[in-house]
Amino acid sequence: MSRVHLIDPATATGAAAEQLDATQRTLGVTPNMARAMANSPAALKGFLGLFGALKEGVLSAGMQERIALAVAELNGCSYCLSAHTMVSRNVAKLSDEEIEAARRGTSADPKAAAVLRLAVAVTESRGRIGDDAFADARDAGLTDEEIVETIANTVRNIFTNYVNEALDVDVEWPLVTPFTPAAAAG
Repeated sequence: MSRVHLIDPATATGAAAEQLDATQRTLGVTPNMARAMANSPAALKGFLGLFGALKEGVLSAGMQERIALAVAELNGCSYCLSAHTMVSRNVAKLSDEEIEAARRGTSADPKAAAVLRLAVAVTESRGRIGDDAFADARDAGLTDEEIVETIANTVRNIFTNYVNEALDVDVEWPLVTPFTPAAAAG
């Protein structure tokens, strides 16, 4: 059971109603995560702003979903693993093998693998990546724009992982759990 009230879009008022409407327009759905975030319309607005901006960036939807899966696995977030597995499969059209690889921080695609190595390094080091991780991204051919967007997508997913875990948001998608208990324990 979620630790905060999940605001119902049908009865929401004021800024919460505005942000839940914006969520429906932006995502096409109003997930429980957004209903929990709507307790702070400013937090939901911030999430939607970053989501919308990155949607227009250079990283494809499939690349963004791979990042989301890797970060959720590292942070042990079942809510995000569940949501992004569904989106990866049904919207980004990633294969089951590629979804599993992304959760492990890798990919059969060399560029996706480089992006995921960077996202994993950022997540594990809390942003304090070493010169080797940065050099690896450069050697793989990532541009400055791709590097910055990888970091931004990583941080966006860390934010949603932390919101969902801290608030124990009810998972409304087919449940996907982390591979190992150690990942879930952090």
